Amino acid sequence: MKSKRLLFLADFPSAQLDKDSSQTLVQVPPSPDCEVCVIVPVRNEAQTLVASLTALIHQVDLEGQLLDPRRYEIILLANNCSDDSAAIARSFAGQHPDIALHVVEKTLPPAQAYIGRVRQILMDEAYRRLSSLGRTRGVIASTDGDSQVSPTWIAANLYEITCGADAVGGRILTDRAERSNLDPYTRACYLRYVGYRYLIAELETYLDPNPYDSFPRHHQHYGASLAVTAEMYALAGGLPPVQTLEDVAFYRALVRVNARFRHSLLVQVITSARQIGRASVGMANQLSQWAEMGRQQQSFLIESAAAIETRFVARRQLRVIWCCALNGYQPSHPSVASLAEMLGISAQWLVEKLTQPYTFGELFELVEERQQEEQTWASRWKEVDIKQAIGDLRLRLKSLRQ
Repeated sequence: MKSKRLLFLADFPSAQLDKDSSQTLVQVPPSPDCEVCVIVPVRNEAQTLVASLTALIHQVDLEGQLLDPRRYEIILLANNCSDDSAAIARSFAGQHPDIALHVVEKTLPPAQAYIGRVRQILMDEAYRRLSSLGRTRGVIASTDGDSQVSPTWIAANLYEITCGADAVGGRILTDRAERSNLDPYTRACYLRYVGYRYLIAELETYLDPNPYDSFPRHHQHYGASLAVTAEMYALAGGLPPVQTLEDVAFYRALVRVNARFRHSLLVQVITSARQIGRASVGMANQLSQWAEMGRQQQSFLIESAAAIETRFVARRQLRVIWCCALNGYQPSHPSVASLAEMLGISAQWLVEKLTQPYTFGELFELVEERQQEEQTWASRWKEVDIKQAIGDLRLRLKSLRQ
């Protein structure tokens, strides 16, 4: 069995995306100097679009010097808009001819008029354009029409890629003014959840560290700030054709192929804290759910610190056994029994999977699916109030930091 990180390169030739030019969105060829293709899906974003585009054209490097506009281009797809989004984008492009801003307007059939499909169309186009330049480490960078990237957003993504990352998730912050307009319970849920996830990221660093995603880092890998090299985009099979949470599905696809994913604090975006969104699942939907929980006086229940710690410890042990299996070790029922018990899955099932040529990302995803089937894990670890979980995480981290 192959033990190198990219053992799957020869095993998954079908992952290579189609470069068929008949699917081309933009007829103008990319600049030979283009390193980054920024994609922006837009649907009825007339109120925020100018601010979003303005942030993208005022990019600087990490020393604060203006970024050469030839190093990146922007492809904006206005789909199924009932407002002036496309006209606003075209007008903006006309006012800034020095920036390669390509505006495409489409009316997709109802079955395809969802964010996952639109982002997929754009990222596939970006892949084709970078590939035409021979830039395998060229960067496909995704953001949204209601988001404003930081001035160093492109430079910071390039920095992380240069440091060895295959993909980068940016830190997504909500607009402060819009956040202040949220009701107290919704705002508290949002802030507690951010803190909770940050504590989990630190705990993971101690219990199952990833050398390519070291702390400090964050937890987000969403479409408002998601970058990936062209070669890794193809290797992961492109953006999965799912209607909602396409960004999360893509992250999981990257994990399956052992991509070096960096949750970078250097890469930042400010996005809307509106409670009526363009997708059925997302930030707006989550804020609305928290608002409804407040009206119903429901507790915010979340995974406990004990469950999280157990998962990290078990995952690290599984990784060790998986590495040994890659190098010829034959796992047996007795050798994995305690780990299987910790994971709440059948030991015999685990032995069988460890003998198959899975990447570790694939293996752990199968373990999580098996946990759902057997339900031992769910029955063992009950959800707790988020305030309790945060308190328990802080106590555990205090001892680990010492």
